[in-house]
Amino acid sequence: MSRTVKKPYHHGDLREKLVTAGEQALQDLPLAEVTLREIARRAGVSHAAPKHHFASLGELLAEIAARGFRRFVAELDAAMAASSEQSTTGRLHAMGRAYLDFAVGQPAVYGLMFGQQGDSVMTPALMEAMKAAWSQLSVAVEAVTGPARARDGAITLWASVHGLAMLALERRMPPVITIGEATEAVLRLTIAGLKAGDGALTAR
Repeated sequence: MSRTVKKPYHHGDLREKLVTAGEQALQDLPLAEVTLREIARRAGVSHAAPKHHFASLGELLAEIAARGFRRFVAELDAAMAASSEQSTTGRLHAMGRAYLDFAVGQPAVYGLMFGQQGDSVMTPALMEAMKAAWSQLSVAVEAVTGPARARDGAITLWASVHGLAMLALERRMPPVITIGEATEAVLRLTIAGLKAGDGALTAR
């Protein structure tokens, strides 16, 4: 008589499956409908299994957001390195384009990173990933503005590009303007203002 051999339980595999299932759930459902039970169902495990790795839905969402920030930083770095224009403004322009590409290409994760966070909690991993993203932006902006205006410049550029990203994701762009045209206009004018100096940022 043959005997069925149970597949061994791999804790590491389950953690990755849960993160993947969570990302898929975010793509398919409104954030308010994403639950640990739903994620467990998609991962093919019992509703209690996620507790082995994540104490709450908030911790799992925080891990997804942290990984999103790490991918985000890597993609922006790659875009700057690959830019045909390696001046400080050229690299910043490439970073801005990559930001919009990430937001439009990964809307569910981007929304978790920068939009509604639901039950997400601020874990050390998420905090570190967020700080890395801010540092990346600050360093790139400082290369254009100098250290005295780097913080204000980074806030200005981020607010501009994030606002454009949200308009695109919420489909609020005027039909006569493409996202590509809007991206180039926002980046060109914002970066020109950063480069011009204090007067461009504080004009009265």
